[in-house]
Amino acid sequence: MKLILAIVNNDDSSAVANHLTSGGFSVTRLATTGGFLKAGNTTFLVGTEDEKVPEVISLIEQYSKKRTQVVPAVTSYDSMMFTSVPVEVSIGGATIFVMNVDEFKKC
Repeated sequence: MKLILAIVNNDDSSAVANHLTSGGFSVTRLATTGGFLKAGNTTFLVGTEDEKVPEVISLIEQYSKKRTQVVPAVTSYDSMMFTSVPVEVSIGGATIFVMNVDEFKKC
């Protein structure tokens, strides 16, 4: 048995959750924040049999899209002058961890 921990952008979380549950997977959703932009994420916990891991990962990848966003970056010219320069960064997609489960109990 495996535990899949997937961190997904909030914009994609509903689609990921809907497709995982319609695929027959039990999913726990946690609201999380992190990353360089301090953006909202959803962390999914999915417990599944070893042979179903590729299916779970495929669904997460399919519904977690990368996109770009323009954010202001502050630049300093000297000790008293600052300017804000827009910078394009990549957001979205998913970060996925797959871990072995030694024991599983449902109480």
